[in-house]
This record gives sequence, C-alpha cells and structure tokens, in this order.
Amino acid sequence: MVTTVDIDKARKIAASVPDPELPFLTLEDLGILRDVVLENNVVVAKLTPTYIGCPAVAVIEQDVQRALNDAGFSARILRVESPAWSTSWITEKGLEKLKTNGIAPPEPTLANTLNSDSIKLFAARTVVCPRCASTQTEKLSEFGSTPCKAQYRCTSCFEPFDHFKCH
Repeated sequence: MVTTVDIDKARKIAASVPDPELPFLTLEDLGILRDVVLENNVVVAKLTPTYIGCPAVAVIEQDVQRALNDAGFSARILRVESPAWSTSWITEKGLEKLKTNGIAPPEPTLANTLNSDSIKLFAARTVVCPRCASTQTEKLSEFGSTPCKAQYRCTSCFEPFDHFKCH
C-alpha cells in the first residue's frame, strides 16, 4: 500500500485507463473522469458515464478501481450523474483519435454553435467522412458498433464508418 498518497499520480493512473469499447481513447480523452480527490486517505475517482444506460459503465469503474489498487492506492469509485456528460467534454486529442481510428467525431454541441431560436430537434446532420473528409454521407442506422455511435456510409469513397453521437 502507498503510505503517502500522491494524488497527482493517482489522477494520472485513472486518466490513462482506456475505454473498453474504444480502447484507443483514455477516460481523460473522453472527458468522463471528473475528478480524483483524497477522502480519509482513500483516493476517490469521480466518473460520469457517457449516458446512463451505457453497458460499459461497470467495466470502466472496475478498470479504474483495479488500476488504482494495482498501483497501491486504497480507492473507491464515485459515479457522478449530474451534470450529464456531453460530447463537448471530449478533448481535442480525443476528437483527433476518433478521426484517426475511422470514427467521425461529434460536431460541436448545438447549444454552443447556434442560438436557441435556431435549434431544430431531429434535424438531419452533416457528418464528415473520417477517411476522405467528404460531406456526402448518409446514415445507415441510428446504432453502430456501440449504442453511442451511429452507422454512416460515405457516398464519395463508399466506405462505411461510425459517427460518435452528440449529446
């Protein structure tokens, strides 16, 4: 066991845990690691799921717990559900990793880019192909390889790809 708690080391360990569904992304890249604090000599990692029904939440929590314990920390995980996670929390590095791995990153959150009078719910989105950068794409399915992604196809290069949904 670690005798002097190095909270910065604990934070780096938790931040570096890979997402089980997108292993090229870390929890820091996704923005779901909210905080790492010390409470009564126990490291508390605060995590926000990408959405409440995410099937990977329990695995992510177990992976962070295991990583901290393996490093010698006494740790616990705290699930933080409010405020709800947003794709705007994905880091620039995370957005680039999505694109590099053939997944169209989410576009900027509508609330950040449009005034409230112009937001149209369920409007068709222009999704850029992560392979050829064409905007000539079409949605094939609302759900891709995981529930947080939709399946698209580029009509320019004819390649299918996932699009990380916005919320």
